[in-house]
Amino acid sequence: MPFRANTIRIFPVRRPIVQRVSSFLYRFYEGLLRRQVFASRMPHHVGLIVDGNRRYAMAKGLAKRSDGHRVGSDKLEDFLSWCLDLKIKIVTLYGFSTENYNRSEDEVSEVMEIILDKLKTLQTDPVIQREGVKVKVIGQRQSLSKEMVQEIEAVEKMTQEHENFQLNIALGYGGRAEIIDAVREISTKVQAGELAPEQINEELFSDHLYTEGMPDPDLIIRTSGEERLSGFLLWQSAYSELYFTEVFWPAFRKIDYWRAIRVWQQRDRRFGA
Repeated sequence: MPFRANTIRIFPVRRPIVQRVSSFLYRFYEGLLRRQVFASRMPHHVGLIVDGNRRYAMAKGLAKRSDGHRVGSDKLEDFLSWCLDLKIKIVTLYGFSTENYNRSEDEVSEVMEIILDKLKTLQTDPVIQREGVKVKVIGQRQSLSKEMVQEIEAVEKMTQEHENFQLNIALGYGGRAEIIDAVREISTKVQAGELAPEQINEELFSDHLYTEGMPDPDLIIRTSGEERLSGFLLWQSAYSELYFTEVFWPAFRKIDYWRAIRVWQQRDRRFGA
């Protein structure tokens, strides 16, 4: 009997099947990750350096770099809902640094317009009222437009009595500038005889920072693969756990956030002991 080799027929994989399998695996992993994260302790204060908006725009072929900033701005609503779900109490978001003013005039103008729109949106967002979100803007305001300052004051006044969650937006912010401002304020009090030099300690110094009355961040997350603080909360981050991810901020997902939380949960924070 003649030998006849077995033949294997290869059929093309249909894309809908691949998508369904991928979706199933994602949901399975998301559920597993959620159970792990929610079974352990949570950070009280999370700092977030949102980075990668411009590179995201280039990677996605968007018309302008500012389109990446706008997508990144829209991501804030998702991130806020993830924090509320985890019952995290404070988030400090690095929105615009003092160094960012060195970018092109057109880009700075476009970014400021996006931030202005976001401040207005926060004033009408039902989640802010329903969840009791207090909004505070930290940083130097002298370089901001009059309209920007008005919107900042409006959202802060509107939410000043909220106590469930605090969203800090660092705008026109620099860690070194914050420390210098604190030194100036303390020096003025010493010069006026309101404060003796021997009274100056870490606690008093912290009370003169923009984050007065807030606990230091437990966890600081930076997106886009850069591994530096870039002047973010320099004093407050002395014992913060740092987490860096390659994901651009506009593409940051819930599971990316949960991974950062899980890493924080697995670390042993000894505070120098």
